[in-house]
Amino acid sequence: MAKSTMNNNSLISIITLLFLVSSSSVFAGSDSPFIVAHKKATLNRLKSGFEKISVSIDIYNEGSAPAYDVSLNDDGWSSEIFKIVSGNTSASWERLDVGASLSHSFELESNVKTVFYSTPAVITFRAPSKTALQEAYSTSILPLEILSEKPKESPLNLAKRLLANYGSLVSVISIVVLFVYLVATPSKSSAAKGSKKKR
Repeated sequence: MAKSTMNNNSLISIITLLFLVSSSSVFAGSDSPFIVAHKKATLNRLKSGFEKISVSIDIYNEGSAPAYDVSLNDDGWSSEIFKIVSGNTSASWERLDVGASLSHSFELESNVKTVFYSTPAVITFRAPSKTALQEAYSTSILPLEILSEKPKESPLNLAKRLLANYGSLVSVISIVVLFVYLVATPSKSSAAKGSKKKR
């Protein structure tokens, strides 16, 4: 019984070893691009009752081979809600080398009050080792609250935000002012003593 268990264990070990060797050789021989895309959008309220949406998509090749005929398509923006004011929602490049990146941006405008859920951008490319066109997707973005009512910021939150943004600058200015005050103060007192002696 112990002998058969030992044989079974040996057989499992040999099969596992063969699997690991074969899989490592497959991965070693498969040089291919690995596309990662990051999409972000920022809102900027315009005084005229419009919201401007700035969209940027960064594409990275984290693989071990260049990507060819790279195309970006981000056409999930409804024409009933958005109007393109700058750039295009699509772009193409001949090649994306290993470790390199590409960036594309465009601007939209909307006067429709809504919460919009954007779809990921689609990136298609050709890999040297594959005949079929490959596809990758960008990261998603948070829902966009177009022309939403912004809650009024309390004075305490405003003070905290200003302190976080400009705290170091205020500290430096305070130190400089204090230093100048300390340097100037003894000279004033000595000048006062000198004027008393003259009298």
